[in-house]
Amino acid sequence: MITLFKILSVLPLWLAHGLGWGMGWLVFAISGVYRRRFLANARQAGMVWQQWLGAVGESGKLVAELPRLWLGRPVPVQWDGARHVEAALALGRGVVFLTPHLGCFEITAQAYAQRYGQDKEPMTVLFRPPRQSWLRELVTTARARPGLHTAPTTLAGVKQMIKALKKGQSLGLLPDQVPPLGLGLWVPFFGSDAYTMTLSVRLAQQTGATVLMAWGERLSWGRGYRVHVQPLGAALPTDGVQAAAHINRAMEGLIRSCPQQYLWGYARYKQPRQEL
Repeated sequence: MITLFKILSVLPLWLAHGLGWGMGWLVFAISGVYRRRFLANARQAGMVWQQWLGAVGESGKLVAELPRLWLGRPVPVQWDGARHVEAALALGRGVVFLTPHLGCFEITAQAYAQRYGQDKEPMTVLFRPPRQSWLRELVTTARARPGLHTAPTTLAGVKQMIKALKKGQSLGLLPDQVPPLGLGLWVPFFGSDAYTMTLSVRLAQQTGATVLMAWGERLSWGRGYRVHVQPLGAALPTDGVQAAAHINRAMEGLIRSCPQQYLWGYARYKQPRQEL
């Protein structure tokens, strides 16, 4: 499999995305469980077919682009809102980047590491290693790059992230990822209760870090990516439930801005697992 990843990593991005588009539609057609969850999540969010249709192929692109992003040559990246990153770093209190399952979330951390991680402050991303040994080795190696660190989904990882913020560094989190039992709260997401992580709230409140929202738009015809960055908006409430709900509403706003690149097939409303 590693050899296959290396072969796929040399493909032009437009070709990888083309193959991924076909793969996305194939999985949508043959997997009833995936298709029903995809459609249920999109309908829960109030999306009509014109809004979610493009996400079928985009979900396949998400997988097909990984060999190139992990092992291949750098891809073109544009920035929208880089001034918010620079202003937050200048404050020196650390930055928490919140990135939903929207577009290419892999590129956001890579783009930050390339532009800011080496000359200014590195980024640490929360990382749960895959269960497959070959994939775990591949992902760990691929994500180890200058300006980009990883932290495990353990207590030691949380301590590592707190230390990074106190040094004025940056963190990258997926706030719409279902956390383990005991590390989240049930709050609304598109009108239905979803188990939502409280880690981002606690990290920001404990350290005074600046919270920014970021996502990587996948440009058409393999032209690369555009990283969008914007402030969270109003300050986080001190109450944990209200703060988590505030973040969920902010993520909903990002998703509504480009629903055709959201990962609607993700099991957002599943029960949390019992262990880390």
